[in-house]
Amino acid sequence: MQHVEVPVSKPKKKELLLKLEAASINPVDWKMQKGMLRPLLPCRLPYIPVTDVAGVVVEVGSGVNGFKVGDEVVAMRNPFSGGGLAEYAVASVKLAVRRPPGVSAADGTGLPIAAGTALQSLRSIGARFDSTSGSKPLNVLVTAASGGVGHYAVQLAKLAGLHVMATCGARNAELVRGLGADEVLDYRTPEGAAMRSPSGRRYDGVVHCTVGVGWPAFEPLLSASGKVVDITASFSAVLTAARHRVTFARKWLVPLLLWPNRVDMEFLVGLVKDGKLKTVVDSRSSLRDVSEAWEKSIGGHATEKIIVEMEGLSGR
Repeated sequence: MQHVEVPVSKPKKKELLLKLEAASINPVDWKMQKGMLRPLLPCRLPYIPVTDVAGVVVEVGSGVNGFKVGDEVVAMRNPFSGGGLAEYAVASVKLAVRRPPGVSAADGTGLPIAAGTALQSLRSIGARFDSTSGSKPLNVLVTAASGGVGHYAVQLAKLAGLHVMATCGARNAELVRGLGADEVLDYRTPEGAAMRSPSGRRYDGVVHCTVGVGWPAFEPLLSASGKVVDITASFSAVLTAARHRVTFARKWLVPLLLWPNRVDMEFLVGLVKDGKLKTVVDSRSSLRDVSEAWEKSIGGHATEKIIVEMEGLSGR
């Protein structure tokens, strides 16, 4: 990674130019750098990484409705073009939402990928976020519950009225309980590695946020029609999911690929505004010192979100 000077982009039709206040690093960002997403991403080099940003609108393109200069927004850049680790970035209005008072840039920039993935994972196992939820609460397991996706998944699951069992490291157990988990196990212990609920309940769904644990470990823990939503699916997991589909298995694995959309982003920002969801920040760094934050994310030991703040950089 190198710091370079590049021209500030002009917003095209239905685009916004943002002066960025913050961005959040997700594992998918550094996986591009390591070549793990080839041949798809990045499309071409050099590449400015990171997609999840928060900032202030400084210019609007043609055909833009609902936004004006001075609006504070949360946005998700197209991963094919990246651009989040910068002073300025262009965002499509399709993936930009206004950030209401009380929702900080750090709160907002953690939402698009991490909270969006948690939300769609829970919906995949039957969680509802309205008054139509069933009378019998689902029992869900969240692995790596103190991570970026996991800490949102615990909070959202409780909002949906689910019973939550979570695994994480011992140092983060109280934090995860504070987010709403009903049961917490240290994944380093035999009990935590087995992932069995201390209450003896089988899981109607699993939000699987880590690697190294495959379908055979989950299958005996599931209810008759339980699902494992795998957000870090390997090739073998994809093959398992395909086999489950063609054999009409009742228990099955679902590799999840986030579908970014404005409706979900507005819903999540609204929850933060209402105090029902929070972004817990692991660490903050400046854009000048982003390499340290980048390496921390690669190391895989960050708790919750890693935020890069652009405060103090030169103006346009």
